[in-house]
Amino acid sequence: MQSENRIFDDLAKMINGIAGTVAGAGREAEAAMRERAKEFVGRMDFVSREEFEAVKEMAAKARAEAEALKARLDKLEGAAKPAAAPKAAAAPKPAARSAPRKPKA
Repeated sequence: MQSENRIFDDLAKMINGIAGTVAGAGREAEAAMRERAKEFVGRMDFVSREEFEAVKEMAAKARAEAEALKARLDKLEGAAKPAAAPKAAAAPKPAARSAPRKPKA
């Protein structure tokens, strides 16, 4: 009876050892795949999330500044148009053209 218990104990130890080995191999394979993925992404010139967010923020600031400058320009152009309108009205009108003359024979 004791021999049966010993066989089961040895079998349980062997299965536990195999399970530990398989788990370790799985972790090692995962680490190797993660490292290869990092190398692949590094060769592809992808940007990190931090770099992307920084450029996105810079673009938003530039867009806001461009909109502010456009509004300022529109305001300045609006102020310049009424001042330019009286000058155009005061300018003399060109004389009406007469019909071309026919040469004398």
